[in-house]
Amino acid sequence: MGRWCGVRRRTGAGGARPPASGRPAGAGAVRPRATAAVRLAAVTVLLATTASLPGGTALAAGAAGAAGAAGAAGAAGGAEGYAFADGAARVEGASDTAGAALLQPGGTYRSSLARNDTLYYRLELDADSDTYVSVTAVPGSEGEVTAVDGVRVAVRDADGASCSLGSATFGAAHSPRPVTAWGMREIEPGASRCQDAGTYYVAVERVRPEDSPPDDWDLELTTATEPRPRRAGPTEPPGTWDSASPEPLAGQPERRAGGSGFARATAVGQGVWQSDIRPGQTLYYKVPVDWGRQVYASAELGGSDDASGYTTGALRLGLHNPVRGEVDDAAKGYTGRPAAVGLAALPPVAYPNRYASSRQVGALRFAGDYYLVVHLAAQVADDFGDGPFRLTLRVRLRGTAEAGPGYTGEPRPKGVFELSAADRAAAPENGATRDGDAAMRAVAVGGIGTGSLLLAGLAVWTVTARRRAA
Repeated sequence: MGRWCGVRRRTGAGGARPPASGRPAGAGAVRPRATAAVRLAAVTVLLATTASLPGGTALAAGAAGAAGAAGAAGAAGGAEGYAFADGAARVEGASDTAGAALLQPGGTYRSSLARNDTLYYRLELDADSDTYVSVTAVPGSEGEVTAVDGVRVAVRDADGASCSLGSATFGAAHSPRPVTAWGMREIEPGASRCQDAGTYYVAVERVRPEDSPPDDWDLELTTATEPRPRRAGPTEPPGTWDSASPEPLAGQPERRAGGSGFARATAVGQGVWQSDIRPGQTLYYKVPVDWGRQVYASAELGGSDDASGYTTGALRLGLHNPVRGEVDDAAKGYTGRPAAVGLAALPPVAYPNRYASSRQVGALRFAGDYYLVVHLAAQVADDFGDGPFRLTLRVRLRGTAEAGPGYTGEPRPKGVFELSAADRAAAPENGATRDGDAAMRAVAVGGIGTGSLLLAGLAVWTVTARRRAA
């Protein structure tokens, strides 16, 4: 992987542990390894069993996200701090459309982008589905980035006509971080461009290559398709909605370490969540948002012992939709005193939102996992040290879940615009807090009970193994 985050690597003490006194080095020395292997197997069974319970997916994802964030916090920086999707296919971008590699619907890919390159990838589309492409660019930690630099994504038809153009930039903090832009080919009533089946191209480039760092950027690309709804609905965005910003959710925070990429995002529902974050680090959380629901979130950064400096745009909070398209983002400077940043009040998720002229409203076009992305600028370390700093995330969901449009076919990837029963249990309706979330608590208790049985069995095995060894 490449590099992006400016976190210092922490290493433990080296050297092997000496054998216990009186224990021979031969066959007896193998037993601790066997014991460790069985313990690892037991933990694996525990996680698998928990994940198989109703709602266990969210719990397992939370644990995986915590592990991923811990690894990122200890990394020396670079793309080690961003967790690319497991199994993402490696694909090379072409310098022109003639050699463009095919991106399959629902696929996830890895590529790289040089400073002065414009790369092309190919799509083969039908005449019925909307298609979305996201590109996450992960810059290295070496070299400065400018506020207006970033990544640009265009979708074009075979004749070169533009279907969409999107970009994402680093912002005022000048802090290297993963940035995600998205493009699309939409089937629109009355439209004449980009409506036919056939070959389309995705073009990816840097926004300001002349001011960009010289190193290559790693890329993560995803594609998704959305079939037509079964029944024709309104082609105008909803006229009115509750645009008042709610009070941030109160309550005692629960520890929930953020993930280190979209694919490793930590699952959370409505509630108050707390983690640690270091300068240069980006944390990812995913929140299930159903049709008809509104999501609101804020992030708070704890104070520093040294409150004698200022970092522009230090704390950044972004919201991305299920295909990773950015909905909204906000940033706040840091003086060493506690600081908070919140998203704008957003309308409920609805299919007709796609017809709105507002970019924010248009991105709230489908249900599914929405991503909260928190970044702490690398420059915070200059005045306030390497941290870690306390991060508190407050997530509130409002409104009553509604039925979706119902699709004529299967979206790809499968389930991308759906919520599971466990997802709904993690997202109580009408302002209920997580204290009333009995379903998720029952899942947790069930998982703990199953884990206790497994650990008890492990304890019996360990005692037996030790007696045999003696």
